[in-house]
Amino acid sequence: MNIQKNPRTLSLIAGVSYLIIFFSAIFANFVVLESILQDPVNTVLQNHFSVRVGILAFMLTVVFDVVVAWALYELFKEHFLSPLSILFRMMHAAIMGVAIFALPMTLSLKSSEEILKQVAVFNTIWLIGLFFFGIHLILLGTIIGKPKLISIFLVIAGIMYMTDTAAHFVLPNYDSYGSIFLALVAIPSILGEMSLSVWLIIKGVKK
Repeated sequence: MNIQKNPRTLSLIAGVSYLIIFFSAIFANFVVLESILQDPVNTVLQNHFSVRVGILAFMLTVVFDVVVAWALYELFKEHFLSPLSILFRMMHAAIMGVAIFALPMTLSLKSSEEILKQVAVFNTIWLIGLFFFGIHLILLGTIIGKPKLISIFLVIAGIMYMTDTAAHFVLPNYDSYGSIFLALVAIPSILGEMSLSVWLIIKGVKK
């Protein structure tokens, strides 16, 4: 069977890969990275194995980001915006790969200041990547068209990703509004991207 000519198989690959990205990112961000931010030294020195697993989880998100990019391109390559959309997703994956380099260095550090500095480097580079990812989502929402609700949430999520990154660099008091921006990004992102992954698995592209 030629996978590239079977939209159902491509939809399953894209949907399952998207779910892997979700769960890997949730574990790496909200379990490992959050632990480092709360207690840098103890997390790195006492729970270094979890930090290593977290780094691996981030690496998996990059791997499956590329898989999703490939599958989406094959599904929608007849749309004239598809190549541009996938290029922006690949830019995000490449930048994320660079950002991950900052995290293994924390394993050899013994002061909170040095550890948090490396995490800050990771977050800054990642934020830049999310700006390009936002452009990808806007284009993807335009490309898929239907289901209409998913398409709308993808476009909104893309705009919010770009807005949040811009706010980080433009607003000197971003931390005062951080929780608001987090909600503005998280809600449409979960509704759009998670719904897209489930739709791809259950129904997906048929032709």
